[in-house]
Amino acid sequence: MMVSEKTLHEDIIEKAWTDEHFRQQLHSNPKQALREAFGITIPDHIKIRTVEEQQNDYVLVIPPNPSKVHYDVNCGPWRSF
Repeated sequence: MMVSEKTLHEDIIEKAWTDEHFRQQLHSNPKQALREAFGITIPDHIKIRTVEEQQNDYVLVIPPNPSKVHYDVNCGPWRSF
């Protein structure tokens, strides 16, 4: 069964909220943290940055314009074609 990107995103956030070691590793080495916790291997050409919102902050992520980026929206930008 394929997990949706939205569900995976929610699972990662929930684990970061409940597992302090995972949260710290997600900040220091996100590719390793995701591989160990979820079995996800991120290719070397993909960069991952983590940002942790604070109570009075809101991080708005503006994704690339889909008309200018070629990736399968059902699989995420890090998956192979």
